[in-house]
Amino acid sequence: MTRFNDRPLDVVGIGNAIVDVLVKADDAFLAAQSLNKGSMALVDEAQAEALYAASGPGLETSGGSAANTLVGLAQLGGKAGFIGRVKNDQLGRIFSHDIRSVGARFETPAANDGPSTARCLIVVTPDAQRTMCTYLGASVQLDPEDLDLSMVSEAKVLYLEGYLWDSPAAKQAFIAAAEVCKASGGQVALSLSDGFCVDRHRESFLELVDGHVDVLFANDSEITSLYQSPSFEAAVEEVKGRCQVAALTRSKDGSVVLAGDQRWDIPAYTLGELVDTTGAGDLYAGGFLHGYTQGEPIDACGRLGSLCAGQVVTQLGPRSQVSLKELVAKHLN
Repeated sequence: MTRFNDRPLDVVGIGNAIVDVLVKADDAFLAAQSLNKGSMALVDEAQAEALYAASGPGLETSGGSAANTLVGLAQLGGKAGFIGRVKNDQLGRIFSHDIRSVGARFETPAANDGPSTARCLIVVTPDAQRTMCTYLGASVQLDPEDLDLSMVSEAKVLYLEGYLWDSPAAKQAFIAAAEVCKASGGQVALSLSDGFCVDRHRESFLELVDGHVDVLFANDSEITSLYQSPSFEAAVEEVKGRCQVAALTRSKDGSVVLAGDQRWDIPAYTLGELVDTTGAGDLYAGGFLHGYTQGEPIDACGRLGSLCAGQVVTQLGPRSQVSLKELVAKHLN
């Protein structure tokens, strides 16, 4: 288990501030829109508007990978902060209200000009797979000047999402924050975010994992892509010892957590019908980091992450609609 000095914040996350628009559709819709099922594609504002117009009724909810993780952690009782860029527009106000409403600190000033607030159209098919089309908008305008480094230095863990690597300015902000966190005695956690993201930035991610990251989150496809391994187990051997902790999720097969030469195989929780996998990895990280920053044993952190992921896949949307504290009391205490 890891012991941290008492700090005002458990986790500060840096990520894309995005409003998700979730719609249900069939495979025919994906084919008609030339969408690769299960992938995340970046689109421009015109493409985002066209896809939205072609889709059915949607559920709008604040999202973004790191933001979802921080909301989950806050719902569990953790002290969270988030850094990300929105514009002073309707979606920006929705995002700001939602993340603050759970008690997370969000102080990045909204932009008054430039691109609109980012949004992600998430198409959920009957098999619960999600296909994402993301317009990054204002979120990629994040740069080192936007960082509240005092907030970063107050955190036990700085949590970074790999999606930010698509923006050179955000990438600089990413590294600057990691260095401040390390200098103040904190740890750095990274989510690889998406297999296609790993394909785009493999060499940079390999350097990041070896040089800056203490806690790594990845799913099976992301970790095998990172090391270009022939199998998941081969990737496990590659990542072992490269960072203090690696938490590798495997959907219905649970997760594998590594720390030093130890390995724990954590089962998945089945809490209901599978509805939507959006946010499963994010909530796993939120649960894991909550346990981790409270000094829980590593295997207990894995079970907490698995439980939170098991809940969020039973609903539409990436943020739990039930009390995570009550869920923990029922299943883990």
